[in-house]
Amino acid sequence: MPAPISQPPSLRLGQFADRIRNEMIPLAKPFCYYSAAANLSDDDRREYLEEPVAALPPSIAARLPEIRILLVPYLQKDDLAKATATTASEPLVATHKPKDADSISYGLSVSGASAVLAFAVKDTEVADCHYRFYRAIAEMVGGKNGKDIPPAFIDLLRDELKHGAHGEVDEIAWRMKVELEEKDRESLRPTKRFREYTRQSFIDTLTLFMHGICCDIDVETGPRQLPSNLLRKRLKFLKEHYPAPQGYAVFPEDL
Repeated sequence: MPAPISQPPSLRLGQFADRIRNEMIPLAKPFCYYSAAANLSDDDRREYLEEPVAALPPSIAARLPEIRILLVPYLQKDDLAKATATTASEPLVATHKPKDADSISYGLSVSGASAVLAFAVKDTEVADCHYRFYRAIAEMVGGKNGKDIPPAFIDLLRDELKHGAHGEVDEIAWRMKVELEEKDRESLRPTKRFREYTRQSFIDTLTLFMHGICCDIDVETGPRQLPSNLLRKRLKFLKEHYPAPQGYAVFPEDL
């Protein structure tokens, strides 16, 4: 593997990706990668890259654009872009640890038929990189403003709301669900608030689904957690819609 390229800390993610485009190393289609943090051992490459990519449902991998995965030391917020109201703000690749308030764990940049997915690997657990990887994939699968969410999944959510189902998969979707008003829940034409909720719920659920295929994870319990029978119903739908790769299991009985 070539030695990592030294870059100034102010370089934006897209710029960084363009500079090392010719250094990308192929993974399973449509993925390639480059490590700017360190030379990867075989174990590192397997844990950070090969295992999460191999566990992706084939029907999801087939619809993704070219994705360049970058492992970088640190990522930080672009305060200059925020101050100048830049619409396409990207994180900055940093060689030194940023302040905690400016530090972020991953960044996604989508342009045309390709995407750049970067992970800050210094002081970060592999499990967190897996979660961020699948979350970014779920965001792409759902499409802009949730336009690519399967209608039948939205029907599942409507049925849950109709029967007063409590809880959600993750915190953000739970807050959105609590804030839904009666008109959002019952309107035949989806309101903006309802569309935002369904998109977030789909992303959270699909992230859990794909992460669970790859790794043995525990679902957080608590008062805001979706009841297990409803969560299983969602996961069963995703299993049928996005079958797991051969040799991988969604539920324990699939083993």
